[in-house]
Amino acid sequence: MKPLRIIDVVKAVGAIDYTSANRFAEIDSVVFDSRKAKPNSLFVPLKGESDGHDYVQSAIQNGATATLWSRPAGEAPEEIAVILVDDTLEALQNLAKAYLEMIHPKVVAVTGSNGKTTTKDMTAAVLSARYRVHKTQGNYNNEIGVPMTILAMPEDTEVLVVEMGMSDFGEISFLSRMAKPDVAIITMIGDSHLEFLGTRSGIAKAKLEILEGLKAEGTFIYPADEPLIRETMPMDGAYRKMTFGLDETATLYAYAVEPGKNRTTFKVNRDDSLELEIPVLGAYNVRNALAALAAAEVLGMAVAEVKDALASFQLTANRTQWVEGVNGAQILNDAYNASPTSVTAVLRSFAALPREGRRIVVLGDLRELGENSAALHAGLAAELSPEDFDKVYLYGTEMAALYEALENKFSADNLYHYVGEKAPLIGKLQSDLQKADQVLIKSSFGTDLLSVVAALRV
Repeated sequence: MKPLRIIDVVKAVGAIDYTSANRFAEIDSVVFDSRKAKPNSLFVPLKGESDGHDYVQSAIQNGATATLWSRPAGEAPEEIAVILVDDTLEALQNLAKAYLEMIHPKVVAVTGSNGKTTTKDMTAAVLSARYRVHKTQGNYNNEIGVPMTILAMPEDTEVLVVEMGMSDFGEISFLSRMAKPDVAIITMIGDSHLEFLGTRSGIAKAKLEILEGLKAEGTFIYPADEPLIRETMPMDGAYRKMTFGLDETATLYAYAVEPGKNRTTFKVNRDDSLELEIPVLGAYNVRNALAALAAAEVLGMAVAEVKDALASFQLTANRTQWVEGVNGAQILNDAYNASPTSVTAVLRSFAALPREGRRIVVLGDLRELGENSAALHAGLAAELSPEDFDKVYLYGTEMAALYEALENKFSADNLYHYVGEKAPLIGKLQSDLQKADQVLIKSSFGTDLLSVVAALRV
């Protein structure tokens, strides 16, 4: 980040008071984990399962220059500059707003039920063909992660690509008002977070909160085939609208889509002479690429300019990632997140791949689906047939509904269901997998099938 004087931090966070031998000392990084503190860093003690104030001595030992502090002033450490605030999280967010105004990049905000991380990665890659780009790292997409992403921006950043996640109403609104995007992208409206938002209409309403911070002259990019967005979006916005999709109803659309195991090629209606490529499988990832291409177009870039960057973009780990498995099997690791919509999409793409060996599916519980969870799990049976998949392994209590729906389709030695400890599932897979088997592993993050992936990797 651009170095900030302590006095500048004090003003940005609206401090009650501060103690410092040198108010012109500079900080050049912000941390909330005391173990990551270093000289010239600002430590932000946040309250969660534990209270970060309890770790200020660790931050001091690691060299932190200053700390925010919301406990009584009399309890503050004396060997570090202390900036007194009412609420350390709110102060962090206010500091991020001030820093964003100081650097003043173009901001591209990405949200959606599925595909937001991949779209963020693709968007950052294509924009990097011309601009100096900073993007959200990992899953830093909430009320803590977004300000930390902003504060990690290098001084010369020209475009910030920020991912915005949510689980309830109001969260995207808050993040959008903080980031004030020039471009807002919704990848799709799925069925994630139904437990909290009730219906897909509720999900659409929550995602559309991204427009609340969109600049008046900004651009809203969204899927052409999602009527809930058209029906729910405010009609009084002055922003430009741009759609993407797989047919001619979209502003930017793809055609001639050719899927493969490690790549997918397609063309778009901007330059018929160009064949584009993404280094991942699936038509659903072509949709994500279209959103990224739309953002590039808004920022003045032609398809030809971003072609190479799109073909070589780096996907965040654990998302449609092929890894070497035991016994010569190939594992498609997509176990970071899942919903019925995303499971359906990846199953269809997986089933369309040329067979190299057996095709095996390992699915774990999908979380936050509310009262319709059993029906939504059972509904996945429509995508699973013995003609397409040789074996199906299910894990978790919610997957019982899908197991029952598949019992009449798969034989007993090709359909398995596990709950509780993962060791029996791992042991069975380790003994069962063979050379050239293709194995899809997909679940919600909280189900932790990533541990199964780790046990099966070589």
